[in-house]
Amino acid sequence: MKKALSIAAFALASIATQVQAQSNYSLYVSEGTSGGLDAAQVIEKYTGLAEVMGKALGKKVTVVVTREFSQLEEGMKSGKMDFVIARPSDYPGRGVRDYKYQLVSTSKPDGQCLLIVPKASPLKNIADVKGKRIALPEKISYMSKFCSAELTHNGFKLETEKIQHAKEQGAVLFYLDNQLADVGGIASYSGVAKNLEKTGHRVIHSSQPQPYQPLIAHAKISAAQIQSLKKELGQLNESESGKQVLKQLGIKEFDTGNNEQRLRDLLKWLG
Repeated sequence: MKKALSIAAFALASIATQVQAQSNYSLYVSEGTSGGLDAAQVIEKYTGLAEVMGKALGKKVTVVVTREFSQLEEGMKSGKMDFVIARPSDYPGRGVRDYKYQLVSTSKPDGQCLLIVPKASPLKNIADVKGKRIALPEKISYMSKFCSAELTHNGFKLETEKIQHAKEQGAVLFYLDNQLADVGGIASYSGVAKNLEKTGHRVIHSSQPQPYQPLIAHAKISAAQIQSLKKELGQLNESESGKQVLKQLGIKEFDTGNNEQRLRDLLKWLG
């Protein structure tokens, strides 16, 4: 009898857990290859946003960290992910273009590739970079693709340029400081970019601005829910608690305007 009761209790607990999971939404987060935070730190960083989203949606939103790009792509393709926010903007872009996700917002300021050099470098603009040694983040990274696209759109033939790939954006500085490269490419929103004055580097070129850190929603999320979410995100900078959420994310504001075409155009621009 006791064994039967235990089995029944376990079954009820399992059902309760499944029901609770179904009543919650998941927010999958990807900070790309250069986020620099462990999973616990990423969850803490996005908890405020999840709470804001939960308020707008009337359901608890749980943060899930996605490290592997293949998992991010497959999760959108299978429709497993309710919401996705990612710094490598090409993934949410494909979510919208290929997997019927809806764009909720992008983050301000926009993202850019910055070409940097040591302060003493004679290089002054992107035209001076041709034929020089260029250090970019690892080849698989979004910013490497981003910087490569910017070079291509400025007339560079990548196959003939002296391009090296560092493990991460911080290592780009190592290449410059040790005279292994003449110019480096980094993300405007990276920690490296925020400390250029301290590290003794300067920007000689800023790329075309592109949508940064899009937040997308599964097709099952209703139009009314999307509007409620946009309203809540759009007014965050009007309250102290909202400003704290934005500060925690490292952005100025959420742009909830009609940026879907810009996101689609980004994929074409990246090639």
